[in-house]
Amino acid sequence: MFVRVTADPASRPNTLGVLGMESSSNPIVNLSEFNYKKGTEIYGEKEPAEYVYQVKMGAVRSYKLLSDGRRQIGAFHLAGDIFGLENGSEHRFTAEAIVNTTVRLIKRRSLEMVAESDAMVSRNLLSMTTDNLQHAENHMLLLGRKTSLERVAAFLIEMDRRLTAAGVMPLPMSRRDIADYLGLTLETVSRALSRLHELDIIGFIGSNQRQIVLLDRRQLASLDLQN
Repeated sequence: MFVRVTADPASRPNTLGVLGMESSSNPIVNLSEFNYKKGTEIYGEKEPAEYVYQVKMGAVRSYKLLSDGRRQIGAFHLAGDIFGLENGSEHRFTAEAIVNTTVRLIKRRSLEMVAESDAMVSRNLLSMTTDNLQHAENHMLLLGRKTSLERVAAFLIEMDRRLTAAGVMPLPMSRRDIADYLGLTLETVSRALSRLHELDIIGFIGSNQRQIVLLDRRQLASLDLQN
């Protein structure tokens, strides 16, 4: 499952700062770094939650397989995002690399021990937990949208905040991934994106149409009823 990138412990990043959790005391913790090929499982649902993860490069999807065999994606984790932080002792979702991805790992217990003596780290852990709950709530509201166009618009607005650089939104996920995130069919997502293109709200770059240009953010936001 793991392909170690940095075998020498001295060469590995080893502060909480690289996880986005700066601390005035700058405690030393043990970080490891691994490569995952596209489609490789990082951890499975109900496996022990022994590590906390950060995407260094690439993208990760967290999902559940429903009783009828369908897949429901709960979140996309992009470069810099921390994931796998659980309230309980087991992972609630399966995490899988969307593309070739590099991930940093830190033992959860090690992080908790540092948090016990460092108020800054403790606050940041609480903040991340709160953010995860807020994302779950927002995603539940998203799945309650009446129209597919509203769902796709809300998804593009979310990705615009997280991905856009130089006016281009490079989506690492496929349309199937988007469909499983939004609770729609692949065909419905494709029709919604085509409709947004016809309305000159978005443009496509490249043959696979994964690079999207937002031509009219105001009109796109008008389709997102939460804004």
